[in-house]
Amino acid sequence: MGREGQMIFLVAAFLLLGVLVGPPAQLPPEVTVPAAAVISAWLLVFTARERIRRHRQRS
Repeated sequence: MGREGQMIFLVAAFLLLGVLVGPPAQLPPEVTVPAAAVISAWLLVFTARERIRRHRQRS
């Protein structure tokens, strides 16, 4: 697993930990699930932009 894979695993582990035992556990699922979806979408967009940026720098 490369460095990027390790970073994604770490982010996913912290997200899971936060959802299970953090303050989101005190919120109703109707609030937690959409918030988690928005955060996940943002992380995917950020990851894609970083990969594109790094790919362009190497070219």
